[in-house]
Amino acid sequence: RCCSGQDGEVGKAQRAAAEAGTEPTIFSRIIARSVPATILYEDDECLVFRDVAPQAPVHFLVIPKRPIPRLSHVGPQDAQVSGRCL
Repeated sequence: RCCSGQDGEVGKAQRAAAEAGTEPTIFSRIIARSVPATILYEDDECLVFRDVAPQAPVHFLVIPKRPIPRLSHVGPQDAQVSGRCL
């Protein structure tokens, strides 16, 4: 029940996937510095910042700077950045 239809996280994910590419994501806005974030580390490929609603004493996000809209879009050209983010 919790994961069916338009309810819950699955519904949110389905709606987000359908809207992908129509406007900047929160992550692209953080990279562009148009949304404030506590940045912990940054290099040419990755950005690390604190989660705004931490679920643990240490909670941060690591994202690639190059947009990768879906995991299925990761290709051989993304091997280095994928490794750095993990």
